[in-house]
Amino acid sequence: MLSFIRFMVLFLLVVIQSAWAQTTDSVFIKNLADEILLHARAYEQLTYLTKQIGPRLAGSAGMVKAEQWGLKEMQKAGADKAWGQECLVPHWVRGGVDKATALFASNDKKGIPLDVVALGNSIGTGSTPLRAEVVEVKSFEDLEIKKERVKGKIVFYNYPFNPTYVRTFQAYGDANKYRGQGPSQAAKYGAVGTIVRSMSHGTNNHPHTGATRYDSLYNKIPAVAIGLEDADQLSRWLTKESVQVQIKTNGHFLPDTIGHNVIGELTGTEFPDEIITVGGHLDSWDNCEGAHDDGAGCVQTLEILRAFKAIGYRPRHTIRFVLFANEENGLRGGSKYAEEAKQKNEKHIFALESDAGGFTPRGFGFTISDAQYQKVLGWQSLIAPYGCSEFSRGGGGADIGPLNRTFNTPVAGLQPDSQRYFDYHHARNDVLEAVNKRELELGAINMAALLYLVDRYGLGQ
Repeated sequence: MLSFIRFMVLFLLVVIQSAWAQTTDSVFIKNLADEILLHARAYEQLTYLTKQIGPRLAGSAGMVKAEQWGLKEMQKAGADKAWGQECLVPHWVRGGVDKATALFASNDKKGIPLDVVALGNSIGTGSTPLRAEVVEVKSFEDLEIKKERVKGKIVFYNYPFNPTYVRTFQAYGDANKYRGQGPSQAAKYGAVGTIVRSMSHGTNNHPHTGATRYDSLYNKIPAVAIGLEDADQLSRWLTKESVQVQIKTNGHFLPDTIGHNVIGELTGTEFPDEIITVGGHLDSWDNCEGAHDDGAGCVQTLEILRAFKAIGYRPRHTIRFVLFANEENGLRGGSKYAEEAKQKNEKHIFALESDAGGFTPRGFGFTISDAQYQKVLGWQSLIAPYGCSEFSRGGGGADIGPLNRTFNTPVAGLQPDSQRYFDYHHARNDVLEAVNKRELELGAINMAALLYLVDRYGLGQ
């Protein structure tokens, strides 16, 4: 009987302690959320980043201005220390306006302009525009079937986003191989250029850029993305007659130049040598303001730092707030961050990234062990009131991926509602006006809450 009583007393103590901890955490997170909703500077910062600095592709003057701005904002937000971590970055230059015109053999049509943008890292056409007949393919398998027809032609990859994928990043993952690998696959069979259907399921004609990767085995050929309306129109024309397209692009590389990861740090009070990283990437493509991709992630990172300092939170572990360099066309910043961490034998216990836009937060994706995942599921009810009720396996971010690969660091990515993201991704309409202030702030709240819980309780193995 006494043993049973002792068991019940211990059980009740555990229950009471757990309930007290939950109450303490919920109160803290509520105070943190109130601080952000009442006093956030994220939208103000995003306004400056997009309207005063604007495009900030690696190597550009915008990159330099953004890095200088980011360092000052880290200091203003209250970082114990802030610095720039130097890394070499590629310097691709668009070199002018990209143009394309559809030309017909029949006499009843004149040349019709097509809305295109050169793919990042692609070569230009030179001083003389490229003009050739177009061969449409629906997939790489279709290219294999038509490979005897493509020599001396422009290959048009007309592969749409799969509308049945509710999680739109699945559609992107399915389609973007045509942007990344398409030019070299076409060049393998003698194509002289490529047109790629934009990586979007939007209802507009904005072409979406993004990096392509040339295979050294084949010739480098010019490559453009085409707006969805013009892609559909070009496809309709090709069902009726042969079509030539004239393309003029000017892309080229200059020598690598110096860029920086911008880092701010709150030093841990108990475990200063154990590091938690949170960040987004500071670079953007040159054809847009980069508001969602990834200005949003950068200002959310800065806001978390500001809010922690404003409410007097002193983390147990060291937290680093990182604005990464060169995610878009090289990943040099994320790679440098992990490389230097390895050289210094640092201990990185968790990393979180926001690089899916400033939309309403829905959840987090985690690349962590089974035991760690069970632990974070226990925090779900604390975070869910602020939007992130969906926890899933698999997630992170391109910039923190090297940490995971180098140290097996547990990583996670904020997962906002994705339905509108690819309306704007890498396109000229990715501007400040596409971002909602409250949605942006809610993303920062959810990230801050997760960081607090990881810092307080750790993840274990």
